Amino acid sequence: MSNGRRARKMKHRHFIREWNAVRSISRICRIGAAATLMLTLVPLLGTAPAKAAASRLKDLVMVEGVRENQLVGYGLVVGLNGTGDTLRNAPFTQQSLEAMLERLGVNTRDAQNVKTDNVAAVMVTADLPPFARQGSRIDVNVAAMGDADDLRGGVLLVTPLLGADGEVYAVAQGPVAVAGFSAQGEAGSITQGVPTSGRIANGAIVERELAFDFSSLDRLRLALRNPDFTTARRIAEAINDRLGGPVARMLDPTTVELQRPLGYMGSMAELVTRIEQVEVVPDFPAKVVIDDRSGIIVMGADVRISEVAIAQGNLTIRISENPQVSQPGALSGGKTRTVPRTQIEVDTGQDRRLAVLSDAVTLQDLVDGLNALGIGPRDMISILQAIKAAGAMQAEIEVM
Repeated sequence: MSNGRRARKMKHRHFIREWNAVRSISRICRIGAAATLMLTLVPLLGTAPAKAAASRLKDLVMVEGVRENQLVGYGLVVGLNGTGDTLRNAPFTQQSLEAMLERLGVNTRDAQNVKTDNVAAVMVTADLPPFARQGSRIDVNVAAMGDADDLRGGVLLVTPLLGADGEVYAVAQGPVAVAGFSAQGEAGSITQGVPTSGRIANGAIVERELAFDFSSLDRLRLALRNPDFTTARRIAEAINDRLGGPVARMLDPTTVELQRPLGYMGSMAELVTRIEQVEVVPDFPAKVVIDDRSGIIVMGADVRISEVAIAQGNLTIRISENPQVSQPGALSGGKTRTVPRTQIEVDTGQDRRLAVLSDAVTLQDLVDGLNALGIGPRDMISILQAIKAAGAMQAEIEVM
């Protein structure tokens, strides 16, 4: 073999060895980079935010048609210890009393100067629960209409309770339980609670049922208590996953429609019991709720603030009067006089500094920043409204 061929062959072997070495180093670098990336992700995964709490479907929605109905009635409470209506001031009480006595066979139309303060005209209200059956009992509320002072010790006479259609659905009667009381003397009085309203537990008997065949329905609607597009979509997906088919669909942010699956032999009531325990993570918009009367502020966790500078200061003027008595010396002929002394303090809030909130701060950062200014809830309400007016708050403000 010539020297030239031998040199070229050795050079080729040297190139192959260098290429294999480069491949090995590259593989080691990739493994090292992957290991570095994993070490970087481990603490990030460890500090990932916790998953939002899930709620049961029965706590997020209401089933269409399954609701209460309001009932109302007018009646008389008797047996009051001189704390009822004054008949000359409440003519409806006298008319009701005379009509009731006539139904019982007592004629008082020709009686002169009928006086009794042991009777009070009342309004009776109740809520008829869904699927209430005939003969079941419900609670009723009683409230005075006239100038009665106290309903303690009174008994409600038979009172029909009407629905919105004018039909009688229940009849109420029984002793009234009053939580408040009132006591009065010649020089003062004391009142605790509201003694002119009370409650009768199980005081009404259901006489008419609402016709609603729930079990035979082929489809029903679920109404969200807090309307939201994302929550409605998650509810439909969770129901479909539980039942194994496309039986639920979102109609709007308030309504999810549920259809009986093909071949399902159970009733609609049984189908609802299968899905009401499904857990769904609800979503809600960022919102700040303000009650200006009580100074209450409630902020959602998703409230975000863009970079903004805040300063707050109040002009406070305190005026205090400390009059002093000037006493003249003996035998001076002077008179004792009151000399006014007024002290005025002005606080311009010069110690308040400008605070800067960085971009996209969290709710905790916002609270810490506002607390650092040393302000109270009233001033905080004004600051939040000013931040919103400046366009730096990505949330809705609702003033109650």
